[in-house]
Amino acid sequence: MNGYLGFGANLGDRKKNLADAINALNARPDLAVLRTSGVYETEPWGLTDQPKFLNIVAEIATSIPPAELLERVKKLELDMGREDGPRMGPRLIDIDILLLEDLVVDEPDLIVPHASLHLRAFVLVPLAELAPESVHPALGVTVRHLAEQVDGLEGVIPLIQS
Repeated sequence: MNGYLGFGANLGDRKKNLADAINALNARPDLAVLRTSGVYETEPWGLTDQPKFLNIVAEIATSIPPAELLERVKKLELDMGREDGPRMGPRLIDIDILLLEDLVVDEPDLIVPHASLHLRAFVLVPLAELAPESVHPALGVTVRHLAEQVDGLEGVIPLIQS
């Protein structure tokens, strides 16, 4: 199954944290990172009094079920040093399951597509870079359309790679 994961970091060496997370996920035989979007510097969302984030989206191929994928990304966040803090607060790494093909999951601990996907410019812009014609299975519209309509686009700035 193919899907998309969103990554964000606003503490420590943000670029290294993103790269380390991608590399750690890609190191397993049952999950492959196929490609990643560009890196975007973004304004915080929700809790705004914190440092800016770097965000990317990765396209993945995996044979593991969604609940196990969630366990794996949450364990990776902890292994990388993520600590409990305020919801939407500062973090070394945050990994969200955005889309898994046309799958719709609505369980207490897992919602796919991500419940706030359509509201978050910092995810939609890099996702649209990789998958503009993918259709949000619950809303029935393309990622491109969502990215063009979302509030906050002015706070999503492509990072010039050096």
